[in-house]
Amino acid sequence: MRIALAQINSVIGGFAINREKIIAYSRRAAAYAVDMVLFPEMAVCGYPPMDLVDQDSFVETNLQTVHQLQHSLPVDIAVGIGFVGRSPYHSGKYLVNEYGILYQGELVFRQIKTLLPTYDVFDEARNFEPAQEWLPFKYKGERIGFAICEDVWRDTDIPGTTYKTDPVQNLLDKGITILCVPSASPFVAGKLGIRHNLAARVSGRGHIPFLYLNAVGANDSIIFDGRSFVKAPDDNSEVFQAAAFAEDMLTFDTATGIAVCAGPSVAPSGSQHELDTIEEALVLGIRDYMGKCGFTRAHLGLSGGIDSALVAYLAVKALGPQKVSCFSMPSRFSSQGSKDDAAALARTLGCRYETLSIEPAFISFLSTLDKVFESLPFDSTEENLQARVRGTLLMAYANKFNSMLLTTGNKSELAMGYCTLYGDMCGALAPIGDLLKTEVFALCRRINEKSPVIPQAIIDKAPSAELRPNQTDQDSLPPYELLDEILKYYLLDNLSAAEIIALGFEPVMVKHVVHSVAASEFKRRQAPPVLKISKRAFGMGRRMPIARTTYEH
Repeated sequence: MRIALAQINSVIGGFAINREKIIAYSRRAAAYAVDMVLFPEMAVCGYPPMDLVDQDSFVETNLQTVHQLQHSLPVDIAVGIGFVGRSPYHSGKYLVNEYGILYQGELVFRQIKTLLPTYDVFDEARNFEPAQEWLPFKYKGERIGFAICEDVWRDTDIPGTTYKTDPVQNLLDKGITILCVPSASPFVAGKLGIRHNLAARVSGRGHIPFLYLNAVGANDSIIFDGRSFVKAPDDNSEVFQAAAFAEDMLTFDTATGIAVCAGPSVAPSGSQHELDTIEEALVLGIRDYMGKCGFTRAHLGLSGGIDSALVAYLAVKALGPQKVSCFSMPSRFSSQGSKDDAAALARTLGCRYETLSIEPAFISFLSTLDKVFESLPFDSTEENLQARVRGTLLMAYANKFNSMLLTTGNKSELAMGYCTLYGDMCGALAPIGDLLKTEVFALCRRINEKSPVIPQAIIDKAPSAELRPNQTDQDSLPPYELLDEILKYYLLDNLSAAEIIALGFEPVMVKHVVHSVAASEFKRRQAPPVLKISKRAFGMGRRMPIARTTYEH
């Protein structure tokens, strides 16, 4: 039997768009003489729909779309689709995360998702009821099992999560001959190898082919990388894999064990530099966020620093230079070198570049506030005022030209609160908000290895907000190499201050970092969405109280 895995980019709530895409890829699969074509988890409505499923009209339109597909698809092949179903059970939630097979105008098979994740960005148990039975789909001599995304992750190390039910084992006990895993699995740097290892374990356990089908595209903070693959049971190394960060279709012949990509196939895992993968993820994240929100133009403040340089590069790669505008907004503290570096980068990128001095507005604000400031000395108040003047100008441009403002802060700054509300935090999307400062440097160096785009002076100079004379970031923060190591242990590994100190870090510094992260939660709650590329990003995947004791643990 020939099976096609069609990794598509669904739009949440875009039922007509998603329907037409499913029809088009099904016809394409039929032209390849396949027996079955499979689409990702919740391909009909887009993932994650979150509380849209509380609206009955959303669920009903999603089910109507399934009905429309029954009468619009090629009748000679089976088509697998994910959608929101109504629970068949008499208790629990009213809805289920369901996968169905359409064949010859009928919905001939249904499998409900069993394991409903509630960690990180997931909250499926809030809306759905889990499966209570697991049956194979009998088709053309095969017994095909469907384990929907999380259903196959039971044996992996998920902190704080233990599942009692093992849907994969239940399917194996029913004698399945193929395991298909329709998924909407978010991208995380380094995750591909984990998926391949998981597939090897499960495939070896049942001695059956493992077909992993993943969504592609980005919805809000979450990026789906595609990279669907087939793991044959008799081969311990080779994995046939579809494209990364692009729609593609992979076909697999169960008789010959041969897989072929209809689009640009990718070599087995490990062949691509992880920083290149992160770059591709961020570019897709920007492009999809803007496109699905209805924006065609973007802009940002280009300071001559490394963070804004990286965001400008990513924006141009995502949208094209003609759709990106960069603004230099110098003050009395801006160095000539920074202004020259910003202009040089904009010339290289080929995007629009304008200079808007904030000095007149800054002077006006100082004059207006002079009386109430009571001649107190210059401090962070005046520094933040400069950032807020810049934010006002950038938001004015956003309003006037319907352009999306991209904020340029990194994860280290967001963690420590080294950013200004209503100033440099203004914007609709934070493309590099999940990259630590050291990772920003690493990615920029990698970009320049491939093509020298970013002026070397931007990479070489000491980071500075340039809000007072001779300022550098290290006046207020620990060295980034040290800070980022502490942040990784605290944010990604969930170690306490005491545990980090026990690793050999200086106690005063660790306590300062932990306190700063906690004290800055109110800022992050007002920050724009962050594109997620790590196992724990700021935003929907990290839910922390604002009003709490900033204890050292």
